[in-house]
Amino acid sequence: MIQRLGHVGLGVTDMERSLAFYRDYIGMTVLMDLDIADDRIARVVGIPGAKCRIVHLKLGGTILELFQYSQPAGRNLAANMQQCDKGLIHLGFEIQDFHRHLEELKKRKVEFLGEPVEFRPNVWVVYFRGPDGEVCEFRQQPE
Repeated sequence: MIQRLGHVGLGVTDMERSLAFYRDYIGMTVLMDLDIADDRIARVVGIPGAKCRIVHLKLGGTILELFQYSQPAGRNLAANMQQCDKGLIHLGFEIQDFHRHLEELKKRKVEFLGEPVEFRPNVWVVYFRGPDGEVCEFRQQPE
């Protein structure tokens, strides 16, 4: 029996920059930080010679798994993705104090996809780009 979604993997170009965002700003906790220089990652992903650093971050019951490959370099597909594209299209974060976080994003000069919208009474949503262009969502809704 499949029990739950365990984690979401995200490829990044600069682990320290991504940690500064997801750990330091979003508030995720680092569970694991692992450099893989042997052939384990190459064997499991089917890319000969692959080497990478993997960091597991936890927020609530969810784990975000960051991958930074040193070999091969890979492509940054996230920077050109739109919400209407096929595949994984955003990371959604449930927040409180929406407007304070909105101002923090503006200070950080993040790229917004659109404008903040009140979808239903007291349910605010905004989409923006993370450190590698990945789409993130902040959503606040009443308890």
